[in-house]
Amino acid sequence: MTLSVRIDLASTTPQYEQLRAQIAARITAGELADGQRLPTVRALANDLGIAPGTVARTYRDLEASGLVTTRRRVGTLVTAPPATLDRAAVTDAAHRFVRTARDHALTDAEIHDLVSAALLGPPIRDQHDRARTIGTGQLPT
Repeated sequence: MTLSVRIDLASTTPQYEQLRAQIAARITAGELADGQRLPTVRALANDLGIAPGTVARTYRDLEASGLVTTRRRVGTLVTAPPATLDRAAVTDAAHRFVRTARDHALTDAEIHDLVSAALLGPPIRDQHDRARTIGTGQLPT
């Protein structure tokens, strides 16, 4: 199986994190289906020109996140997240966000930093909480 990912050797982001982010994004977007087999550690490492330990760490991190499962003699399989939301709508919103950010001349690193900050911030559960958070400076309960 061929997995379309790329590693930027000049990036300051560790190779295992680059690989993890790309595979996780493809699973979340539905591009990799539930039960789909990922390449073996050695095959993917060879294809990308990186150490097998880097791919193994990526697969362990993905397994810890519940995105894949590894079984002896079977390999590493995608465990698609439950379909609790319209993934196409979320994917479309992500693409719109990136397009808007690039229209405002943000670099990919700055876009990534914005998304990371949003993920680290307190969750805003609904419009009422959002309005209260913005209007009063208080965190939602």
